[in-house]
Parts: sequence; C-alpha cells; structure tokens
Amino acid sequence: HIAMSYTALSVLKIVGDDFSRLNRKSIINALRSLQCDNGSFMPVATESENDMRFVFCACAISEMLHDWSGFDPKKAVEFIVESQSYDGGFGLRRGTEGHGGSTYCAVAALSLLGAIDSVRDRTGLIRWCISRQGDGFSGRPNKSSDSCYSFWIGATLKMLDAYDLTCPERNREFNMSCQSSFGGFGKVPEARPDLLHSYMGLCGLSLMGLDDLQKIDPVFGFGVRAAAHDPLEHLKTTRGSKSPSS
Repeated sequence: HIAMSYTALSVLKIVGDDFSRLNRKSIINALRSLQCDNGSFMPVATESENDMRFVFCACAISEMLHDWSGFDPKKAVEFIVESQSYDGGFGLRRGTEGHGGSTYCAVAALSLLGAIDSVRDRTGLIRWCISRQGDGFSGRPNKSSDSCYSFWIGATLKMLDAYDLTCPERNREFNMSCQSSFGGFGKVPEARPDLLHSYMGLCGLSLMGLDDLQKIDPVFGFGVRAAAHDPLEHLKTTRGSKSPSS
C-alpha cells in the first residue's frame, strides 16, 4: 500500500535507520503499477480509488529513496494543477471541492517535484488557506476549527512563504484548548484525544514557533532533524524538476 510505504520510510528516517535492508528497486518498481493515465496514483495494484493523497506519497517515497524513475512526474504535475478548485484550494481530483488535506498533499507534492510555481492561482490558494483560520484552522468553508489543520493548512502556507499572514497566538490558544487533561490532543475542545490529532496538533504548534518544540519540515510532515538524516546521501538529488530518467 503506497500510504503504508510512505509511512514506513518516514518512520525509518525518524529513527535513523540506514536503509540497508530496503529493497529499493522493488519499491520504485511498485510505483509504476500504481500511476493512472491521468497522472494520479492508486494505493494498491488493483482497481481502487485514486487521488491526491497517493500522488504525495509517490513523490515523498521517490525523494526519500532518491529515485524518480518509478513514474511520470510530468503527468503527476498536470493532475495536481488541474485539481485546483475555483476557490483556490485543491481537491482530491479534478472537479472536487477544495480541502485542507488534499491542498497540503498537492502543494507538498509540487514542492518535491520542483514545480510549485506551476500553481495556476497562487493568490487564490493563499487567500483560501488564510480564510480557513477562525481561532484554529478548518479544512473546508463553513466547518469548525480542528487541531490537525493547524498543520495541514499551516504547512501549506509555510511552503508558499505566506505563514506570516496567520495569527499564531490565536491558533496556539485553540490547539492548547484541544489538549486533554489526561494527555494528548483531540480534534476540538472536550473531544477525546487520539494519536493523529496529538501528532498533528504538536506539528501545528511547532510551525508557530511559540513553544520549545523541534522544528517541523513542512514538506515531509516530520522533524527537520529526521528530514536531514539521509542514509542515501551519495544518491542525493536536489528538489528540482524531475523526469522519468532522473
């Protein structure tokens, strides 16, 4: 599963693994069977859903393994760009509603592909993201704030060099109100804490720079220390335009 592959590689980077036991060739070969004709990706090599989440996974996997030969980056960029909604956000695919999670995946994938300047309506995208802040951030218009979107939207704005347009103090106050008295963060105040919102809530606080937390890499979604750990340094490529042969 492409999402589990991304997660596993991320965990290995976080714990400082040397990648020596990875079958890198098989991982990259698997990507070839997952890209659809429209440039998107399926999570598994059988007929399945295909959307922006898995495009990001493919790009992150390729970057972590320093091998972009597993898919057609040009088609992936076309799919991402065509999925920007009329209001500026990105949907899971063309013609769908803009959403905080898919917007993050789109912008992070474009960043990894070295194609962030391909966004057709950058101003509209920034405006859409900024409009998501009430106290904390929401994922869609007319939805309540949710602690996890302090990362999804915040990281998107970081990649667009527009995070200074937010109000970190209000964002922090909301996130801290989602912290449970017995540990962890829920999605909203008084909600039971869970691992996902605890992680994303901490990531959001890190982006704000208001607490003594390790800095988060907004592209990968984990700490900059882990992002800097590169057991494949000798194969390193810069984040630039990718081609199937790179």
